[in-house]
Amino acid sequence: MKRVIAIADRAASVSLKLLVALNVLFFLSFLAVLLFAAGRAHAEIPTCTGADMLSALQKNDPAAYRKIETEAAGTPNGKGLLWKLEKPGERPSFLFGTMHMTDPRVTTLPPDAQKAYDAAGTIVIETTDVLDKQKMMVAMLKEPDLMMFTDSTTLASLLSPDDAAAMNTALDARGIPPASVAKMKPWMLSAMMALPACELARQSGGAPVLDVKLAEGAKAAGKPVEGLETAESQLRAMASLPLAFHMKGLVDTLKLGDKVNDINETMIVLYQRGDTGMFWPLFRAAMPEGQDDPAGYAAFEETMITSRNKVMVEHAGPILARGNAFMAVGALHLPGPEGLVEDFRKAGYTVTPVGL
Repeated sequence: MKRVIAIADRAASVSLKLLVALNVLFFLSFLAVLLFAAGRAHAEIPTCTGADMLSALQKNDPAAYRKIETEAAGTPNGKGLLWKLEKPGERPSFLFGTMHMTDPRVTTLPPDAQKAYDAAGTIVIETTDVLDKQKMMVAMLKEPDLMMFTDSTTLASLLSPDDAAAMNTALDARGIPPASVAKMKPWMLSAMMALPACELARQSGGAPVLDVKLAEGAKAAGKPVEGLETAESQLRAMASLPLAFHMKGLVDTLKLGDKVNDINETMIVLYQRGDTGMFWPLFRAAMPEGQDDPAGYAAFEETMITSRNKVMVEHAGPILARGNAFMAVGALHLPGPEGLVEDFRKAGYTVTPVGL
């Protein structure tokens, strides 16, 4: 396993998991970019420099690669981005897994998904709050403690001197004055630092992530767009987790530095292949032994993925009952025994992959 660990350069385990999991937080990453990056001048978009960890692993350690493939193959519903939802008495609808990114490889829909999207009568995304930035910010300012420390606490006050120095160095490298984020909650900063510089620049320049592109295209075509959750609900869920867990995740993410490029590139490659069931096995294999926080991450997964899946299925029910909907949510919500595909089956739908 040493060669596998070397690929991740023995990066901290919590940060690896959080970098992957943060991709399920559509609103949080969107808000982070809006707060920190909007209005920043970008003369040009930096070149994306990430390397595919999976290809390197397949070449350098075939046995480890096969082990990951075997584990991924055992993940329920771990292959495929587009799923057809059918229930007696309702017109079929579709469930599609997204990545909350602007990369052209992500924002170009596969042919089957494009066909289903074009034919749909209603488009559904995680939250429609992102479609009206002014309204969204007004709503957020009503609960400022979800984004900022409203007492005397600062990020630096929760860190050791060495970690505070590491944070300031990482912020300086991104062109972010440390004083401008001193009162921010750690999950806000983590969400932005998890993005490669090229992705951050594209979003700052106004390029829409896939989910927003789908919603805006629907509105332009005169189709209704509906959401499954609110911006506040995502932030409240994050705020419910222990602050110490979030601070460790922030520090570890900052320490990763340019390695976030490799992690995001690998996620895009897996996404293009529809291998949603391989995300977790790959990154588990890259974990440095003995440094993981299974209890903390289990709480994160339960709060930010599993519980939200249940809410999404509940809120999707009335929309799906009208039929012919195209529902686009983060791809990491789809696989697994507690994923959306399985949850919709439990709710009485016949759910079948399309295009496999």
